[in-house]
Amino acid sequence: MIKQVLLVGLGGFAGSILRYLTYLWIDKDYSGAFPLATFSVNIIGSFLLGMLYGAAVKSNIISPEVRLLLGVGICGSYTTFSTFAFENMGLMQQKDMVTAFAYVAGSIIAGILAAYGGYSIFR
Repeated sequence: MIKQVLLVGLGGFAGSILRYLTYLWIDKDYSGAFPLATFSVNIIGSFLLGMLYGAAVKSNIISPEVRLLLGVGICGSYTTFSTFAFENMGLMQQKDMVTAFAYVAGSIIAGILAAYGGYSIFR
């Protein structure tokens, strides 16, 4: 049990750093109202998680420990639902309902498609 907890923690450490670096990279050249950085990390994370589980189903080369490290740890901390919710609340408070709707719908649809696309690579 301790080993699994440490693997998730190590992955979480790496994923949160990767998320922050992604934010910095996207936000340096972007100034629009749409929350592109959070949208991007959530779609990338969905794709990577789909790939991970697609590879795990296809073969036994990915151990349960590696799935914990990469899936729960890295992908879990790289993506962020709380920021997604908070940014939507801000858009709604600013009465920018079109952007809020596009963000919600786009995130859900693109996230599912990205997860399916990643998973399908290994089918």
